[in-house]
Amino acid sequence: MMPPSPNDNTVLPLAGRHAVVTGANGGIGEAICHELARHGATVTLLARDRTSLEAARDRLPGSGHGIAVADITDHVAVNAAIADAVAARGPVMLLVNNAGAAKSAPFTKTDPAQWKQMLDVNLTGTYNCIHAVLPGMIEARWGRIVNIASTAGLHGYAYVASYCAAKHGVIGLTRALALEVAKRGVTVNAVCPGYTDTPLLAGAVDNIVAKTGRSVDEAKFELAATNPQGRLVQPTEVANAVAWLCLPGAEAIHGQSIAVAGGEVM
Repeated sequence: MMPPSPNDNTVLPLAGRHAVVTGANGGIGEAICHELARHGATVTLLARDRTSLEAARDRLPGSGHGIAVADITDHVAVNAAIADAVAARGPVMLLVNNAGAAKSAPFTKTDPAQWKQMLDVNLTGTYNCIHAVLPGMIEARWGRIVNIASTAGLHGYAYVASYCAAKHGVIGLTRALALEVAKRGVTVNAVCPGYTDTPLLAGAVDNIVAKTGRSVDEAKFELAATNPQGRLVQPTEVANAVAWLCLPGAEAIHGQSIAVAGGEVM
């Protein structure tokens, strides 16, 4: 699938671009898929659950979108899923590594299994997906990689040491890879949301409720208070930042970690 001429004003700006979005079956992931599709991209939605992926795909604007069922922590499975997506929808020119997981515990109660899971999903999964698509981007001398990190990749939070370590790793990977491909036509950036109003937030809310006896609304208010704007970030706001990095005109934005957090991190 060849991209349209940059001088063709009759098409949407991402028409002809094949995007793969991981963790695409809800929350931030689905919002990203919708925004990329709205700009004309053909999207492959990747996650582990076929049913929810199919439902999310069917809600997207445009046509030609597909799904890929894979566990991002499985290198072989990711390679196979990407190969199938390329065969069906053309070379992957946009990759958004959105899939992630978060668990909290005091460090002394963070067992090796939790530590490994946080690094496997949040960091190694990102590596696996980039490793599968980057050769094609380099060959085409065009590509956009956006890693969804977190404000936890920019500073620390208590009781989520394994999550912070993994997300700091994503930031480090983003910066190192950006230097490697700077002259290859590929940009690599990270978007770092603060607390965002998604199903994933429910885990943090439940933890606060269980430990403090506060109500769900009180727990959400406590999390929102970390944002100087006094609110939770919305998934569409994260998706807008991702789309901007993929659209024409953002070519010089490279190796950056952009906080979408209402001023929590400056």
